[in-house]
Amino acid sequence: MFKFLTTKPLWVNVLAGIVLLLLLLLVFLGSLALLTQHGKTMKIPSVTGLSYEEAKKSLQAGGFDVQIQDSIYNDTMRPLQVVKQFPDADNQVKINRTIYLTINRAQAPFIQMPNLVSMSFRNAQMVLRQYGLKLGDTSFKPYFAPNAVLEQRFNGDEIKPGTQVKQGSAIALVLGNGISAGSPSYIVPDLFGLTYLQAKARLDSIGVSFGAVSAKGVRDSAEAFIFAQDPPIIGDDGLPNRIRAGQSISIKLQTQVPTRQDTVGQPKE
Repeated sequence: MFKFLTTKPLWVNVLAGIVLLLLLLLVFLGSLALLTQHGKTMKIPSVTGLSYEEAKKSLQAGGFDVQIQDSIYNDTMRPLQVVKQFPDADNQVKINRTIYLTINRAQAPFIQMPNLVSMSFRNAQMVLRQYGLKLGDTSFKPYFAPNAVLEQRFNGDEIKPGTQVKQGSAIALVLGNGISAGSPSYIVPDLFGLTYLQAKARLDSIGVSFGAVSAKGVRDSAEAFIFAQDPPIIGDDGLPNRIRAGQSISIKLQTQVPTRQDTVGQPKE
């Protein structure tokens, strides 16, 4: 071989070397495409909603690798159910591609109970959702700030901030009703036939506000007339209803001056 190389002109040796390198490059590229299975792709099946074992079996049968990327907890889903997959279903990818799964935890994780006391009811609802907790029963007791959270309870007992509680637990709230314990009560005023502005002036004088206002077909509520109210001035027991400052009365309005059709719910002469 050495004698062959030394007896041939230099250009022949250079040409032979180039040809040899080209052959080696072609062999390398051919083997590389074979090893990487260049050009071969597969559609990713949808495994969202399946159990982890079902999803793993389906993906591996299609030539994919499977890896758990994350886990969450949702008590409306089955334990170990696949919540999300990446890449998404129906994408075309190379075989042996790793599919990452997010699954639902088998057991609810423990979290620290947040402090909801002194929050408004709306803010407390938002915090409960952020922590993955549910809103339980709500109850009220006298307090000057309406819908302010006074107590937070779990399984009937008060739960302190920082206490370990399972995610998904229902937290009951005790709210203020906007009425001070010692505030005086008044007989529910008769608003029938008054305009909105007249009734508002009367309610403002005792610290009572309007609740729901129904004004179908009314263009100017301020000058419309009240033909129904809730609570009425007389209760089911025939006695006058009473109301405290901070409470509200719902009304219905119409454009014409109303006429009493009967005496139901009205004071007896």
